[in-house]
Amino acid sequence: MATLLYRLGRGAFRRRRWVTLAWAAVVLGVVLGAMSAGEAADDSDSMPGIESQHAFDLINKRFPGAEAEGAGARIVLVAPDGRQVTATEYRAAIDTLVAEVADGPQVAAVSDPLDASTVSEDGSTAYATVTYEVTEDHVTDAGRADLTAAVEQARTSGLTVEAGGGAVAGEPPAGIGEFLGIGVAAVVLLITFGSLAAAGLPLITAVVGVAVTLASIVALGSALGMSTADGDLAMMIGIAVGVDYALLVVSRYREERAKGHDAREAAGLAAGTAGSAVVFAGLTVVIALAGLSVIGVPSLTKMGMAAAGAVVIAVLITLTLVPALLGFWPDALLARRVRRVRRVRRVRKGRSAPPARRFRKGPARGAARRAGEAGAWSVRWARFVQRRPVPVLLGSAVLLGALAVPALDLRLGMPGDEAKPTSTTERRAYDALADGFGPGFNGPLTVVVDARGADDPRSAVAAVSDRLAGTAGVVNVAPPRFNAAKDTAVIQAVPSTAPTSERTEELVHTIRDERHATESATGATFEVTGTTALNIDVARKMTDALIPYLLVVVGLAFLLLLVVFRSVLVPLKAALGFLLSVGASFGALVTIFQNGHGAGLLGVEETGPVMSTMPLMLVGIVFGLAMDYQVFLVSRMREAVVRGERPAEAVVTGFRYSGRVVTAAAVIMTSVFAGFMTGGETLLKMVGFGLAVAVLFDAFVVRMAFVPAVLVLLGERAWWLPRRLDRLLPRVDVEGEALGRRTPAPALAAVPDADRQGSVPA
Repeated sequence: MATLLYRLGRGAFRRRRWVTLAWAAVVLGVVLGAMSAGEAADDSDSMPGIESQHAFDLINKRFPGAEAEGAGARIVLVAPDGRQVTATEYRAAIDTLVAEVADGPQVAAVSDPLDASTVSEDGSTAYATVTYEVTEDHVTDAGRADLTAAVEQARTSGLTVEAGGGAVAGEPPAGIGEFLGIGVAAVVLLITFGSLAAAGLPLITAVVGVAVTLASIVALGSALGMSTADGDLAMMIGIAVGVDYALLVVSRYREERAKGHDAREAAGLAAGTAGSAVVFAGLTVVIALAGLSVIGVPSLTKMGMAAAGAVVIAVLITLTLVPALLGFWPDALLARRVRRVRRVRRVRKGRSAPPARRFRKGPARGAARRAGEAGAWSVRWARFVQRRPVPVLLGSAVLLGALAVPALDLRLGMPGDEAKPTSTTERRAYDALADGFGPGFNGPLTVVVDARGADDPRSAVAAVSDRLAGTAGVVNVAPPRFNAAKDTAVIQAVPSTAPTSERTEELVHTIRDERHATESATGATFEVTGTTALNIDVARKMTDALIPYLLVVVGLAFLLLLVVFRSVLVPLKAALGFLLSVGASFGALVTIFQNGHGAGLLGVEETGPVMSTMPLMLVGIVFGLAMDYQVFLVSRMREAVVRGERPAEAVVTGFRYSGRVVTAAAVIMTSVFAGFMTGGETLLKMVGFGLAVAVLFDAFVVRMAFVPAVLVLLGERAWWLPRRLDRLLPRVDVEGEALGRRTPAPALAAVPDADRQGSVPA
């Protein structure tokens, strides 16, 4: 592996113009393909294997033309205190509102808000239902603007008028996530490398990778059923890993230059050693993201595959385009002080060579001393762990364990309009309906009765309706609506509690558990669906899929790390550390977004259950990224062991050369994820916060404390591998042992101290 990548890196450096032109052609090709691509079919919301989805499909089949998930909106009208919305003084304004909305684009129908069934008992609140001809994703901005204008006009009558529903919500408020992440990455890279060129190169290659990924998603959208929404995660992951992987290779290139290698040889060695770590780190991320397909949810499968594609592209760019760009600026990527010392050396070479002592008293010696101090913190920390491994191990484990305790109360769901800020009309409409009609009105249960097997379909449907009305927790049951064949009916049942309440979930389970007797007596079958039931079913599906997903991903990654490190205990330790960090992340999510402690600091106004897909997304993404840090850090320790260092001293060596790189990579990745918290949507805040704290816990607690403490305590046993297994496993040479035999470093005596030390990033 190392030899192959060494040749690839040297070849890309030598043929840098052709490699750069090839990537430019790839970017141009995918962009042109994206511009000419057709629109992708939108089927990402399908949730196969759950009762709610089966019931939705039955509605679409038995009620042709009436989309179960079509676009809709509710206009809520609230009279001032002490008045009723049905008063004559408001009639003209309400009629004008209905007429203007009905004339709007894509609107199929608008109900009368003063109908008896849509006015609250006290007469203070009423609502109109707006039905659109298209699905939610296809409601145009013009259609939303027309509805908003009609609502604004109606407010001049003195009524409080708000609008909610899927057709009202457009794109969430844009944050500064991407710009913040890239900005912080630029600052961190500049501090790390001390060179504008070295800081800019990882950013350039990461942007190229993201551009290729997003354009490819659009170009292949119609063929693979992907949409631009699938690119959100791909963009987030692509920026993070693209910068991190290039950072590792550039750092190793500077290190090899410091040892005295020429630029092309240093590029080859960087690709052969750091590039090998990038390949296997990327494979772990791809395994984790592609593993989302085992859950059986199309939206997660597409999202995971798109993000995995972004990682593959980032790896390819790191192994080819990065060495090529190194060839254009071979010395510009070195620290300024190193370039200055090299110029001084070249000038002095043209004259008579000064005595060595006189040379070392000049600026070179000062530069060397400053460079050595720059990475001293990582070595000092490694020495501290080496001296006190037990307290460090116990402290890190207790800290993460304590943070994980709130995760025991984790509740999954899908927050709706109630989780939006009160500044939005959707949230105000939700609150007005809850006040006027009860908290359960915002999440009615839809019961689909299939009476084809009943002797008397109408009597069977009536029996189901009576059973629903008599169920504790149901406050209202609407008259059944039959299809044209009169063999299927839809019944709306309103719970007494809010959609995200635990009591509503218990009610859904009660209705399903008690239906057997009704079905046996009537010959009709029924299923419970609706947005509330769908969210409950999705949460259960995600919970049930978590353990199988963990087994698949951790199992495959264990085998991969077994090959990389040729050790049984190192992969086990990596998996245990990951479980600690992800558990602490779950605990932090529950503490803030579910229990509300500190929620105001993040701008979260309403707490509730954690998003159903969040645990699986968090596990998949963080596991892959955690293995990145594992490979970056421990591969240098393994390299030191292979070259004869004692295991405890190899831990210090790994920190000396990779500690600063891992720290910079973690800060960059955390800033990228945290940037998504700047958006207005609670779900985006939740995703950004969860990923950001998970990276922080894993990089700074697990990889910087837990991992080295365990390795120090294990000593030689950390690298134990049964002989039979040693013969069976392929040798991939991630440490570059073969390269050490092929390309010995030049004599360091020929290189001034400032050149040797000044460009070592750690």
